[in-house]
Amino acid sequence: MKQLLIKDLSTKELEEKLADEISMLTRMKLNHSVSPIENPMKIKTSRKAIARFKTELKMRSIKEKK
Repeated sequence: MKQLLIKDLSTKELEEKLADEISMLTRMKLNHSVSPIENPMKIKTSRKAIARFKTELKMRSIKEKK
């Protein structure tokens, strides 16, 4: 998900998407350890999306404190 799309989401939606992405990453890692998944780059993409979500949440919390 692109950063511009992430900025348009509300904080509640962002937290929900973060939780979904974390659970999906966990499932992909487990499936990949049992048998290789078709596209292992999905794991990398998922990790990057999680980082983007966390970064946006952190930026919003910093803005609220000011």
